[in-house]
Amino acid sequence: MNYAPGATALKRPNAVMVGTIVWLGSEVMFFAGLFAIYFTLRSTSPVLWETSTSIHNVPYATVNTLILVSSSFTCQFGVFAAERMQPRSVGWKPSQWGMVEWFFLTYALGAIFVAGQVWEYATLVSEGVTISSSAYGSAFYLTTGFHGLHVTGGLIAFLLVIGRAYAVKTFGHKESTTAIVVSYYWHFVDVVWIGLFLVIYVLK
Repeated sequence: MNYAPGATALKRPNAVMVGTIVWLGSEVMFFAGLFAIYFTLRSTSPVLWETSTSIHNVPYATVNTLILVSSSFTCQFGVFAAERMQPRSVGWKPSQWGMVEWFFLTYALGAIFVAGQVWEYATLVSEGVTISSSAYGSAFYLTTGFHGLHVTGGLIAFLLVIGRAYAVKTFGHKESTTAIVVSYYWHFVDVVWIGLFLVIYVLK
């Protein structure tokens, strides 16, 4: 196609990225609904909330939160490697790691977070806090449980991206875009958890 002198071709936005951003917008609304449920139940049972929130192990939850937040940094390092078309490591130093190594580390941190959440659930259940025990139990398990499912979905996505990097002969723009899209999702679930952590464990 011929263009007039001085004219430039219009660069269309990547359809996959645009679709992911639109989908994440719907996820924002979903979690906004969960936050609304939490605050509604809290406003109707302030005494229950005061006694129930005191049983949480805040230092433990803080460490688990830091683990998840740190995974956002490792995920972004993996994106940087994908953007420079480096799927795998060229040396043993972290500065020489490729997307695969950084995403494996991100996966490990995310898996530790999920395991930590499961351990906290087991502890709370042993103390009598279940999803059917009270309004607080219902709100706590609904909000954190749905978030945990989203984190698990992200872990599966990392495995698929890593597997794809090994499957293709040449790591190209399509694989790089996939890594970037997964990072959008992972950063999203991290931000949502920070909000949940502040509301559930910090806000009294």
